[in-house]
Amino acid sequence: DMLSIAVAGPGQIQDAGAKMYHLAPNTTSRILSKSLSKSGGQASYRGLVHISKNARQGRAKITCDAMMIGEGARSDTFPHMEIERSDATVEHEATVERIGTERLFSLMARGITEEDASGLLANGFVEPVSREIPLEYSIELNRLIRYEMSKKVG
Repeated sequence: DMLSIAVAGPGQIQDAGAKMYHLAPNTTSRILSKSLSKSGGQASYRGLVHISKNARQGRAKITCDAMMIGEGARSDTFPHMEIERSDATVEHEATVERIGTERLFSLMARGITEEDASGLLANGFVEPVSREIPLEYSIELNRLIRYEMSKKVG
């Protein structure tokens, strides 16, 4: 398993990814990559999954999710798969979501500040990763995401 979160703020470029090599029978791998791009930040996922001819019944699942907030935010996904077996199972899914002012406004209309609304949306987005790590790390991750989102959204 590989879990990653990349946060790219204004003027930042984050390039994350993973390499998974299946060299033996009945091996499995899972990649879960989340990226947040904010106000001109750029985040990219680059990954490789290789299932060799010796990896009978190899299974791989790659999930790349991106959230873009504010103007000029960008996200790219560059998956690369080398499959040498016809009995391999490989899944790849990627989602991109742009958080516009209407979603922030909707939360703010309910009495939530812009900073808190951005933090709630971002923490909800990374929740699939935070629920898989130990609680003390998850709490710190949520604090860091909330801190990053509390900087003015452009």
